Amino acid sequence: MSTRKKVRKLVKTYRLENLSCTNCAAKFEKNIRSLPDIKRVELNFGASKLTVDGNVSIEELERAGAFDHIRVYPEKAKVEHTPFYKRRQTIETAISFMLLIAGVILSFQTSEGNPWAIGLFGSSMLVGGYHMFRTGLMNLSRFEFDMKTLMTIAVIGAAIIGEWREGAVVVFLFAISEALESFSMNKARQSIRSLMDLAPARALIQRNGELLEMDTEDVRIGDVLIVKPGQKIAMDGVVLRGESAVNQAAITGESIPEVKTPGAEVFAGTMNEEGALEVTVTKRVEDTTIAKIIHLVEEAQAEKAPSQKFVDQFAKYYTPAIIAIAFLVALVPGYVTGDWQLWIYQGLAVLVVGCPCALVVSTPVAIVTAIGNAARQGVLIKGGIHLEETGRINAVAFDKTGTLTKGYPEMTDAIPENGYTKEQLVQLAASAESMSQHPLARAISKEADLLLPSKGFNSVTGKGAYAQVGGERIHIGSLLWAEEFSLEIPEHARRLQQGGKSVMAVFKAEELIGVIAVADAIRSESPGIIRKLKEMGIGSTIMLTGDHPATANAIAGEIGVTDVRAGLMPQDKLSAIRELQQQYGRVAMVGDGINDAPALAASTVGIAMGGAGTDAALETADIALMADDLEKLPYTIRLSRKTLRIIKENIMFALGLKVIALLLIIPGWLTLWIAIFADMGATLLVILNALRLVKVQK
Repeated sequence: MSTRKKVRKLVKTYRLENLSCTNCAAKFEKNIRSLPDIKRVELNFGASKLTVDGNVSIEELERAGAFDHIRVYPEKAKVEHTPFYKRRQTIETAISFMLLIAGVILSFQTSEGNPWAIGLFGSSMLVGGYHMFRTGLMNLSRFEFDMKTLMTIAVIGAAIIGEWREGAVVVFLFAISEALESFSMNKARQSIRSLMDLAPARALIQRNGELLEMDTEDVRIGDVLIVKPGQKIAMDGVVLRGESAVNQAAITGESIPEVKTPGAEVFAGTMNEEGALEVTVTKRVEDTTIAKIIHLVEEAQAEKAPSQKFVDQFAKYYTPAIIAIAFLVALVPGYVTGDWQLWIYQGLAVLVVGCPCALVVSTPVAIVTAIGNAARQGVLIKGGIHLEETGRINAVAFDKTGTLTKGYPEMTDAIPENGYTKEQLVQLAASAESMSQHPLARAISKEADLLLPSKGFNSVTGKGAYAQVGGERIHIGSLLWAEEFSLEIPEHARRLQQGGKSVMAVFKAEELIGVIAVADAIRSESPGIIRKLKEMGIGSTIMLTGDHPATANAIAGEIGVTDVRAGLMPQDKLSAIRELQQQYGRVAMVGDGINDAPALAASTVGIAMGGAGTDAALETADIALMADDLEKLPYTIRLSRKTLRIIKENIMFALGLKVIALLLIIPGWLTLWIAIFADMGATLLVILNALRLVKVQK
């Protein structure tokens, strides 16, 4: 008799609150790794998300993060966000400030050495810096040096040499800096939280003739979802019955509602504005487009950009170097001059000014803000590295069909002959082909206001088709076929053909009625996009297409691209991308994410059009434009360039202010006040500078 053990799934994902600094995140992760029965830990600082493989409770995880009051919630739980003014950190900082002010007033009325004034300064330091001291002393006992360790040494040192007032000011200003850093990271993460709140948690389902309200996790593929006017759509699916305008801004970034009729695809998180809809569910809740977007945005924020990797590496050597400089400043001049108090004070100021707080936060806050902003605009950027690379591209290659063009044929010209009007020409052609399923026939039929009765439809392979319309046989087909009937083809028809269009003659046995030209129509926005790219300094734009060179060159001439590579198979597009990279360096490829997959993968940045509902686009490309909207391309490049510029500015601010403050050591002017203002000022500057990325719009 065999027994089967039930295997419990131990991989769990949690949401975190109060995770405000990268050092705290690293320490929290290290503490979790040290717990028993832990196999794997992944902490995503940008998304404030934790994945653990192991047998561990929420209480144990919160104990591991107790040093920074990190709160842990199940992934699906509704996290209650505490307002800024109600946060523990904010309240403690406010009490610390009141005690500090009371101490300053008393010290001015009596003296700085007054025991009551010292008591008030000491209380201010304890209230505002208790958690910092506890963490700093624990780190010091393990020889781990981070910003809290540096601050702890500096404040305790200030108290030892009698600088109680300045020590209290340093603690208060550091507490403000920490609170603002926490606030800014929460602000940057709001873009993900707003995405998570888009899709309803419950859905009204029609199953086996019954109406049931249930959690979206319990909805099955094939269920019929009932969506009332004004409700959000809870699941991805296809409209079964009903017609309505649906606002898809949450997915595609497009604010104009799209009319949905039976057979149309709808997405979870979008808003049904007018009529009632019945939707056949096609995906489980974890596979919906919005779920994939959230997952990919979170993964993107976890991936470190090149500049962030540089900052992390730099910080590893920077902190020990600051400690060494502080000891040298305290010992060498103190030994030479004998004024130990002055130079120990200067050394403590070096520790304060050297805190890597601003440097460490300079890059992640910019990356998180930019990726979140892009997601709200309907642009999915799948990592900091892709964000940075997009800001550095020198050339853009485009697939033609469906990217620069609409991807389906449209009638572009209708030129009547022998006294016929344009309306008669189109009407006769559309009536003759009313029974045809050919894409060119559909393109003509769309332009006809009224169809005449027809019968006896016949297609002639390689030539065209004919039918009886109004008692006369009307032919529509190639120019060569018309010539077989001894009809003379006008020169303008030849010119249209040379311009890359499909030209058809419409004729009776003895008379040419006219010619109609059909082509894969250019997107109206394409020429403007190419012009904007040139204005942005990207002068090299290349069209890659499998079309005939004549057609490709004609379209390229209209759009304004600088280079054309025609007659290409998918593998040829891959080779073309590699050649372009040798010629221009960094090259972006824009395509539909399906037949362009090899070229998208090989390019410096692969950008897929129409990511909404297209799994291939979401998975193949580095960036997905969720709407089928090329207008988002200049916005994405502009956002990436601004992010790069802000990251560089942040690193310069973070280091520049510290260098200026450290130079004040030479004349002996550096004080703890100046040191903490330099550190806090740098932190505030980089945070406010990074939050400017929220304002970048399409």
